[in-house]
Amino acid sequence: MISTIALFWALCVVCVVNMARYFSSLRALLVVLRGCDPLLYQYVDGAGFFTSHGQPGKQIRLVRYIYAQRYRDHHDDEFIRRCERVRRQFILTSALCGLVIVSLVALIIWR
Repeated sequence: MISTIALFWALCVVCVVNMARYFSSLRALLVVLRGCDPLLYQYVDGAGFFTSHGQPGKQIRLVRYIYAQRYRDHHDDEFIRRCERVRRQFILTSALCGLVIVSLVALIIWR
């Protein structure tokens, strides 16, 4: 029988791997954004997005832009595909993180 602790850690590893994929896709999206729409790139602080002095308000703008699917009217097909991918990965990663938290609470209560 599989240990519940081992299953929990496997779920944590899957969550971390998906978070890494999400951040990698987000970085690739910013590279495409810099080339196809420099004004939007500046609007979301693309140059300082992953730095310690990045502006969280501008980072939230990009998340809202993608979550609301406002990219669908954009002229660049590559940018639209990247946004779709980032959106799907964000939803998947959020669900996995929620599942990890629920699993942790269940383990604490059960043990």
